[in-house]
Amino acid sequence: MRAITPPPGNSRVPSRIQELSPEEQTVYRQLDPAKIPQHVAIIMDGNGRWAGKRALKRFLGHQKGAESVQFVVETASRINLPWLTLYAFSLENNLRRPKSEVSFLMKLLKSYLVGNVKRMNDNNVRMAYIGRTHDLPQEVQDTMQWASGARSEIVDAVRTILTDLTTEAHTRGCSVDDLLGAGALESLDESSIARTLYTAHMPDPDLVIRTSGEQRISNFLLWQIAYSEIFVTDRLWPDFNGLHLLEAIAAYQRRERRFGGLGESFTDEDLDNLQPAEEVAAEIKDHLIPKAEAEAKPEAKVDPVLTRR
Repeated sequence: MRAITPPPGNSRVPSRIQELSPEEQTVYRQLDPAKIPQHVAIIMDGNGRWAGKRALKRFLGHQKGAESVQFVVETASRINLPWLTLYAFSLENNLRRPKSEVSFLMKLLKSYLVGNVKRMNDNNVRMAYIGRTHDLPQEVQDTMQWASGARSEIVDAVRTILTDLTTEAHTRGCSVDDLLGAGALESLDESSIARTLYTAHMPDPDLVIRTSGEQRISNFLLWQIAYSEIFVTDRLWPDFNGLHLLEAIAAYQRRERRFGGLGESFTDEDLDNLQPAEEVAAEIKDHLIPKAEAEAKPEAKVDPVLTRR
């Protein structure tokens, strides 16, 4: 996984809206600049299918997908999008893809970084990497360093918490059980886990974009996207560009984010107009209890002898 972001303090970066294409500017004018999401995360999917539809080898789809990355990153920079996270490679990819394809993807990542550092600098883009980057080939790690969410992420976060507890117990000269009994367990909350995730330095994504039409999140930032808006497009990743990023943001701005609440449009006056629960129960009773079952079990009659006083 890679996070690609403008440098800190991007609010002071001069506006580059004029660098958008005419089509992009048309969509951008429909946006509310004050409601641009702080963090957009994208599941880039469809490279192989893009190539297959054209009777091309899969690696050509990946090459084309790398071009889409650059288009989207540049548009994000031009509208001062603070954080953009791209799902580039997963543990599942490494285990379930042919070795030749995985090897090509590693070479493509290295080549992309080497060939685009200046272009990224020109676009005020700072690269950061999240995930188990230590599992990548050493030459790729070296290039990433030079250019500088998933179940496994949550597992790593728990390991970090346990390691911290063990260290603290050793410092105090007690056992972990003693530490937990002294209230350490009760002090663990959502923020304790969030502080140990790969994205601890980043805001949670406001918007998740999934290309290729797949209706799943593919083990991507499972903790962080609990309340993210999800935008799914049938467009394959190599066909996705900056214009489509802006269209996704436009769709995001038309939504009302509730975070588990009622939303700004709901008022106390709406409560007075709600149908009484008893009436709702009576209306749906026949749907909940099959007619045949109701007829087979008639309501029991009370024996008058048993109720006589």
